[in-house]
Amino acid sequence: MIGNNVSHSNRKTKRKFSPNLKTKRFWSEEEGRWITLKVSAAGMKTINKKGLAVALREAACPKKIY
Repeated sequence: MIGNNVSHSNRKTKRKFSPNLKTKRFWSEEEGRWITLKVSAAGMKTINKKGLAVALREAACPKKIY
């Protein structure tokens, strides 16, 4: 995402908004091993809520439009 830095004198310069990415290890019960993922903070919340297997399955399959 792109936006502006706005100074006190109201001058505007371009800037980027980067996602909040972190490298995190998750334990996979199905595989019995650690899986290292680079996920956003919102992605970590989703994995904690739904579980690793469900979140990975939903991320891999395309979303239904209709």
